[in-house]
Amino acid sequence: MNDIDSGTECTFSMFTDDTKLRGAVNVLQGWDAVQRDQDRLEQWAQPPAFGFLFDIDGVLVRGSQVVPAAREAFRRLSDAGGRLRVPVVFLTNAGNCLRAAKARELSQALGLQVSPEQVILSHSPLRLFSQFHPKCVLVAGQGPVEENARNLGFKHVVTIEALRKAYPLLDMVDQSRRPKELPPPTTGFPTIEGVVLFGEPVRWETSLQLIIDVLLSNGNPGAEPEGIPYPHLPVLACNMDLLWMAEAKMPRFGHGTFLLCLENIYKKVTGRELKYEALIGKPSTVTYRYAEYLIKEQAEKHGWKAPIRRLYAIGDNPMSDVYGANLYNNYLKSAQQNQVEAGVKRIPQAANPQTEDRLAVESCESILVCTGVYRHNADVSRKPEECSTETVFHGHRDFCFDPSLVEASYIVQDVNEAVLLAFEKENWS
Repeated sequence: MNDIDSGTECTFSMFTDDTKLRGAVNVLQGWDAVQRDQDRLEQWAQPPAFGFLFDIDGVLVRGSQVVPAAREAFRRLSDAGGRLRVPVVFLTNAGNCLRAAKARELSQALGLQVSPEQVILSHSPLRLFSQFHPKCVLVAGQGPVEENARNLGFKHVVTIEALRKAYPLLDMVDQSRRPKELPPPTTGFPTIEGVVLFGEPVRWETSLQLIIDVLLSNGNPGAEPEGIPYPHLPVLACNMDLLWMAEAKMPRFGHGTFLLCLENIYKKVTGRELKYEALIGKPSTVTYRYAEYLIKEQAEKHGWKAPIRRLYAIGDNPMSDVYGANLYNNYLKSAQQNQVEAGVKRIPQAANPQTEDRLAVESCESILVCTGVYRHNADVSRKPEECSTETVFHGHRDFCFDPSLVEASYIVQDVNEAVLLAFEKENWS
């Protein structure tokens, strides 16, 4: 009975006490209560067939402040012992910290234990890009970018600061940092073979200048340029959010704004488009595939045998959270259709449970909350088509604008309402 919440125990207790002590009970009411508890017990015995993908900023927290509805939502998601009753992954485009540190922050904010394996930062899927791990890469961002890069598998890492110190004549915007005397030539510095952009840096002017220098010099910024190399070195970028929500009343610039600056400077200087080897983080499909993998891994770890069929992605940003969930939902539908067509071609043959379960997740529904980037001034409508969609495209250049992709499956006030909505759809309590 440890996993049964106090409400169930209380109902059983009241029923038995009334029977023993008073000798009279409203039989119909008592049996209704017993039936409700029996239904709940049966539900607890059934493993969940769904999971949650929670954005963090604007959904669970605003800067350092916890959104009030967040703790209530996670009380619903947890049993009496504080253990989650359904698989949960925290899917954020933040990337200026370690997974373990973000897990500790969430544990403190939500009042339950969150493990690093439940957290996906914008750069987490870079672990899958092993072909770049042996290369010498320049990393940009803030926080523990070098440690993050090495934890993801990159073997040879150069930071913007290390590059600036090696070539002090490259960073000239801040006059106070210019060398007073001409430095000796730099020797022995490795040739850079790729660029990994983890997030917005602190000194934008320094990072923009040095990244452009590396691309124009083919990884040797101290050498005389011999024309503009194109295609340029591989560039991998994490977190495409133009804006994000902190404590301020208006959204703040995100890494997507930095990428916009970089792309436009490169094009203005070279006359050509900056190309990305990969764009990681929401709304990219690879990020949601990684999230699905962690959801399934979590369900298996808890011993929940039923396959996860549905995902509910809860976010505050139409252009990253809603767009990404809807894009992944389209991917799932397309994959299912391809599987059906492939199955038709193979008929007749016996059904293979392993083949049927290979693509267990059937849908990824987007739920938009009004506590972050998206703010709905009037009473919240649960019909997204009745709410105005974005008229200005805030997405990344390489993601085409499709109005249907920024239209959420559901719009609710906050994360607690989002969880209640998912529970209702799943007949869960």
